[in-house]
Amino acid sequence: MSTHSNHSYHLVDFSPWPLTGALGAMTLVSGLVMWFHQYNMMLLTVGMIITLLTMYQWWRDISREGTFQGLHSIPVTLGLRWGMILFIVSEVFFFVSFFWAFFHSSLSPTIELGAEWPPTGVSPFNPFQIPLLNTAVLLTSGVTVTWAHHSLMEKNHSQTSQGLFFTIVLGIYFTILQAYEYIEASFTISDNVYGSTFFMATGFHGLHVLIGTTFLLICLIRHLQNHYSSNHHFGFEAAAWYWHFVDIVWLFLYISIYWWGN
Repeated sequence: MSTHSNHSYHLVDFSPWPLTGALGAMTLVSGLVMWFHQYNMMLLTVGMIITLLTMYQWWRDISREGTFQGLHSIPVTLGLRWGMILFIVSEVFFFVSFFWAFFHSSLSPTIELGAEWPPTGVSPFNPFQIPLLNTAVLLTSGVTVTWAHHSLMEKNHSQTSQGLFFTIVLGIYFTILQAYEYIEASFTISDNVYGSTFFMATGFHGLHVLIGTTFLLICLIRHLQNHYSSNHHFGFEAAAWYWHFVDIVWLFLYISIYWWGN
């Protein structure tokens, strides 16, 4: 990779990772279909391996470019910031579609649903048990990631590590609680529109929690290797923005689906 240029922009080198990432995603989705219909996880496992290897190597290259090669100049970082902002905006509209489906069905339940919400025969979760605990867990994780961010800007290495560590632990705890909630659920994704909207909305949010936890874990590893400074840490900032977005989406999920929708 070339590190010398007569401009402040980053013209990326040729990379195989977009291609392998696309192949991994296609294999992963095909493997999911095979698993659902034939209970065969072989293709799913191959897709996961390809995707994980691509993630590792692509993330490694970006870390090298930004940390060791000095390619993430101020204009490049500004572009990365806008890219992350627009990505989060697209994620907002992604979740808007699920809320739209939920409110469309719940505000005017059809006769097929018993003309009531929740539909006849569905026993929803008590919003003041595991959902409330998960809300407290995610709100606390928002505090710890902010603590880590401010500690990094104040050049406090140990407190940044502690804040990131506690945020990751809380993210894992949230995932475990949600998995337990799914196991104990008295309805499934195929139980009318309530089950479909509930599991689609909360399931995709859970996936975002997993992605955000992985994002923060990479940030912790990079921080322990001294990749960040008080004024050059956009990788961590992007992870913190993403985590706050996940927090806010959960608040809307809790209020609308768990509490109001109950």
